[in-house]
Amino acid sequence: MTTHSVDVAVVGAGTGGCYAAATIARAGYDVVIVERKDEGEAGHIACGDALKGANNFPEAIPKSKIEPAFTNTEVDHGRFEAPREGVTMNIPVPGELAVIDRLKYGKLIIEGASEVGVEFHYDTVVQDVTQDDDGRVTGLVANRKGERVEYDADFVIDGAGALSILQDKLDLSDATFDTNVSYSQFSSAYREVLEVQEPVDWHDALVFKPTKRSAGYLWYFPRTPTEINVGLGFQMNEQPMKLVGDLREDLQSRSEFDGAEVKDKLGAALPTRRTYDSATAPGYIAVGDAAAHVNPITGGGIAGAAYSGQYAGEQVIQALEEEDVSEENLWRYNERVMDHYGGRYAALDVYNIFSTAYEIDDLVALAGAIPGEQVSEALYSGSSTTNVALAAKTLWRARGHLDTIYDLYKTKQLADRLLAHYETYPDSPSGFSAWKAKRDDIMDDVYAETGAQPKY
Repeated sequence: MTTHSVDVAVVGAGTGGCYAAATIARAGYDVVIVERKDEGEAGHIACGDALKGANNFPEAIPKSKIEPAFTNTEVDHGRFEAPREGVTMNIPVPGELAVIDRLKYGKLIIEGASEVGVEFHYDTVVQDVTQDDDGRVTGLVANRKGERVEYDADFVIDGAGALSILQDKLDLSDATFDTNVSYSQFSSAYREVLEVQEPVDWHDALVFKPTKRSAGYLWYFPRTPTEINVGLGFQMNEQPMKLVGDLREDLQSRSEFDGAEVKDKLGAALPTRRTYDSATAPGYIAVGDAAAHVNPITGGGIAGAAYSGQYAGEQVIQALEEEDVSEENLWRYNERVMDHYGGRYAALDVYNIFSTAYEIDDLVALAGAIPGEQVSEALYSGSSTTNVALAAKTLWRARGHLDTIYDLYKTKQLADRLLAHYETYPDSPSGFSAWKAKRDDIMDDVYAETGAQPKY
């Protein structure tokens, strides 16, 4: 058995883990990242490869370090396609957008963290988490090639991804940490990277398509004009899709993929739920996918994970300096996440819930009727404005689905109300229970209005 004593142990060499570790290492602390993959495979993660907010990344691993992974910076809009219903819509995407080589990006952030002093332990699979009698997290138990490895740590950061094993192993009953988490709040996704013979004519767009069921979605994201990330996913509370077969069927319907070569393929679980209400416990913080820091509509999570890593790292530095790793002293992390994107993602999740109560034909009709600018505003702000002219135009286009339009309008009002409530997120754990109770009342209204099954 081998034992390592470190200031901070980070689980997972993804975006959140690397940015958290780099932030802390820059302050002079001893940080190790424990990664289950070997050194060659580390950084290889299933992803749509689209990066929104590429112009603004934390300085712990600066944008200049990851820019070599940007393969397509000409993408500037989304393109929603539903050929069966005759709907195609262009959706503006605000801010800088890029499609990346995710493996190269993964290697670069590992390199960036290593350059500032982070140590990496590859081939190391975490099996348990240790806690003291007061519930404080004190370290990890892992296995490296058949050998037991223990980590004694002053702090543990969970960057282990969606449905993290650490959260299954921990006793969080006395913490504020969100345990209202189920596989049904996640999507199962599969993607391939294809090399096509001729440049696609939509190389400046992120292409989205509905599947035959409302719980599924397809994407076509051009890394380059001839290298395309293609994939699909479905909500895990629905009947499972045959991911590989369904993707192959759609590819065969598109002539641009005739003779395409598969360069890479990978699957993963993806959060399609609101950000965790709290991602802190004594001596422990979760970042990135491990705390559902992902836009539940678009699946975008790289920038959010980077910022959650920075916020976690800065809070851990303060906690170590003050020798106080209590939730009270970590709470600012939750506040910063909610202020930056957590509230917006919770509002977007309301539209996810709305979609589960309607047939695909109704949803596609809405998508085709609502102006692209309004869809863009809702997707990236969690809400949208409207005016009489736009409302009239939308009603006319979707005149066969007026009941659904009216239900969407009422759902929007509830999403706005929820977003406003998240702006009152408490500044300490003492106000957390009352805040959650009021939030849950709003969600009860969402379920009652939409007729959807409760998600949480």
